[in-house]
Order: sequence, then structure tokens, then C-alpha cells
Amino acid sequence: MDLDPVLLSRIQFAFVVSFHAIFPVFTIGLASFIAFLETCAYRTGNPLYTRLSKFWIKVFAVVFGMGVVSGIVMSFQFGTNWSNFAQATANFLGPVLSYEVVTAFFLEAAFLGILLFGRGRVPGGIYLLAAFMVAIGTFISSFWILAANSWMHTPAGTVMENGMHQVTAWGEAIFNPSFWYRFAHMGLASFLTGAFVVASLSAWFLLKGREVEANRRALSLCLWLLLVIAPAQLWVGDLHGLNTLEHQPTKVAAMEGNWETSSNVPLLLFAWPDQQAQTNHWELGIPGLASLILKHDTEGVVPGISAVPKDEQPPVGIVFWSFRVMVGLGMLMIAFAVAGLLLRPGGRYWRSRWFLKGLVPMGVAPFIAVLAGWFVTEMGRAPWLVYGQMTHAEGVTPSLTGGMALFSLIGYIVVYALVFTAGLYYLSRVFQAGLEEASGDGEHAEAEHAKRPFSAAHVPLEQQGGHA
Repeated sequence: MDLDPVLLSRIQFAFVVSFHAIFPVFTIGLASFIAFLETCAYRTGNPLYTRLSKFWIKVFAVVFGMGVVSGIVMSFQFGTNWSNFAQATANFLGPVLSYEVVTAFFLEAAFLGILLFGRGRVPGGIYLLAAFMVAIGTFISSFWILAANSWMHTPAGTVMENGMHQVTAWGEAIFNPSFWYRFAHMGLASFLTGAFVVASLSAWFLLKGREVEANRRALSLCLWLLLVIAPAQLWVGDLHGLNTLEHQPTKVAAMEGNWETSSNVPLLLFAWPDQQAQTNHWELGIPGLASLILKHDTEGVVPGISAVPKDEQPPVGIVFWSFRVMVGLGMLMIAFAVAGLLLRPGGRYWRSRWFLKGLVPMGVAPFIAVLAGWFVTEMGRAPWLVYGQMTHAEGVTPSLTGGMALFSLIGYIVVYALVFTAGLYYLSRVFQAGLEEASGDGEHAEAEHAKRPFSAAHVPLEQQGGHA
């Protein structure tokens, strides 16, 4: 049996990136939430915000550590599996990835130490500054990573000389045609992820009747944020799609399952793409809607997949269905945000058992949506590593064998499984301890108890009357 080193290297990188991506997309949003909580605590002196911040800092620390462990080895693969690509793009990607370490990672690491161990040991203003520096550092990190990734999709500011990409304009290369759309899309995805995870866990605590006032406040803040961010993500995603149509029309054709360049293209709700036959089976769609969305005209012409040779087509089935998973979950997120607004009167958003139970599993939804989006983005680019300039086959390490690639892939799976298991174990310990442990000596908890009814403080929501 022949093992394809290109395919196995692609699977390995996809596995490592997918595993790693779920951590920064959460910590970026969570770091901003922590900075907001620390601002509220600093300005109001309300211990409720401090308890919330203490708890979510513990979660942030564990997830941040998992992200570092899973991400630090990613660059090694450029040398082991993709040496031709690493050499050809070194003049641009080398400095950009170094800038990410120098400007973001050092900033995050330095101020994260203050955030974790400096409470009560440094002035309040310095501690607040640390929270903001950590949040800013996460965005700086995503800036450089997305600049590098976007350049691979829409290369600009470089010329090819003797098999090497030479940078002719750093501004054009960094701020390439798709960068701002990707940066905004991922930024909003990070806020969505952070907000839904906080809302999910807050809902779980409320169902258990634990720290009702603090978790009610956290849930309220998240629902207000989601009401703005979820629809904004739909709008930015549409702009990103139009930009992709301009620069990567075949990817958009695969997303839509459109094989032939034509007008009045339907938006397919369901289909089974058959790449071998270059057609779809069992189509169910809305006539003209894809043309209307992409061209703002029901008679607009949408490019087809078959406009390029088969060996330049992405894996249509995966791209097609990943796109629908992402969009479907996005619409579900908007629905929960709107439901939260409708349930505001009378505090039903935190008293309604059905709504809280629905929010609990929604903590996983943003991670699935982000992974589905990455599958669309990266697999839709195939067979190109640098779009239109270098294929996967051209970028792989020449001496790499299928056996070597399989061995390293299995190694990554085993090690990452251990990392993930350990991380989930420690996170479960943090979740079980809850905000009660973050209250310290319990003085603040007693003060909160005095301000709310006995039933709300001690009886799980399932056992309360009224809307429960």
C-alpha cells in the first residue's frame, strides 16, 4: 500500500491547526471579557465583578496554556513536512511570524503573570492595565497570524525570483486584499465564542442555583453582546464572501455547489455533490437566491466549479457541507441572541428553564462553526498553498516519505489527545469549584446572600416556581 506524503502532510497540518484554533479563538474573546470585568470592578468597587473575573481568569489560564502547547509545534511542520514552501516564502512568512512572537507573545506572557499572581500585590490601576495588555496582546497575535494566512490566499506585495518570494512592498503584503475581511471575521468569531461559552456556563450555574446574582449578571452582559455581534458577523461574513468571490471564485462555486457558470443560480439548502460526475444529486434550493446574495441580482452570473480543470478543484463535498454547518450555526446563534432580548421583561432570560437548558450546549456551537469555517477557507483553497502560485505537491518536503508522515501524524494525535484530556480535566475542576471558590474567604458571598431572597440563593432553578 502506497502512502501519499502530500495527503498525509495535509491531514497532519489540518489536525494540528484545527486542534490549536479552538483555543485562541476562545481566549481572544475571553481576555476582552476579563478586561471589561476588571474595568467594572475598578470603577464601581463591586465585588461581584471581581469574583467573576477571578473565576474566568482561571479558565483563561488553562486554555491559554493548552493553546501554547498545541501551537508552538506548528511552525516545526514547515521544516519537516513543507520545506519547499518554507524556503520559498521565508522572506515574508519568516519575519511576520517572528513579529507575532516579539510583539504579542512576549506582551501576553509578561502581563499574564501580573494577571494571575498580581491581585492585591500591585496597585489596582496596574492590575487593570495588565488585563488590557493581555487582551490587546491576543489581538496583536491574531493580526500577524491572519496577515500570514491571508497572504497565502491573496498574495500581494511580492514577486517570484529564482523560486523565492521577494517582498517588494511590505504594506501591500501584510494588508493584502483579503486581510481586513478575515481579521474582522475572526475577531467577531472570537467574541461570539467567548460570549457563548460564558453564557453557557452561566446558564448551567443558574440551573444549579449557584451564585445566582453573579451568573445572572454575566449572562445578561453576554446576551447584550451577542445581540450586536451575532448579526454583525452575518454582515461581515457576507462581505468576506464577496471578497472571496473576487479573488477565489472556484472556492465560492464549491461553497454554493454550482458546477456550471450561469445566471439565476439557486441557493442550495441540500445537495449531494458528485465531483467525479461534476454534478449534484438530490438538489433542494431557492431559485435565484445565490445570484442575489453574490451579485445582488437574481440574474447575476455566478462562476462554476467546472470552469477550472479537475486537478485544480477543491474537495467540493467537504467545502459545500462545511459552509452550511457554519452558516446554520450562525443563524442559530442569532436566534438565541434575539430570544434573549425577547425574554428580557421580567428577567425571564435567566428564569426560563427551557432557555437556560438550550444555552448550555450552545457553548460548543461556536467552536464547531469556527472549525467548519476553517475547513471552507483552507480546503476551498486546494490545491494551492500560495493561491495560484504554489501547489501542495510543490511545497512538500522532497525527501518526505508516506511512512514518515504517517508516523508523525500518529504521534501528534496521541500527544494532543493527552493534552486535551489533561486540559479538560483541569477545566472540569475549575467549573465544579465555580465562583464560590473565587469568593475567597466567603465574605463577599455572605454580603450577596443578604441582598437576595433565600429561594433564589439556595434553591436550584429547576425547583423554583414561576417561569422555571
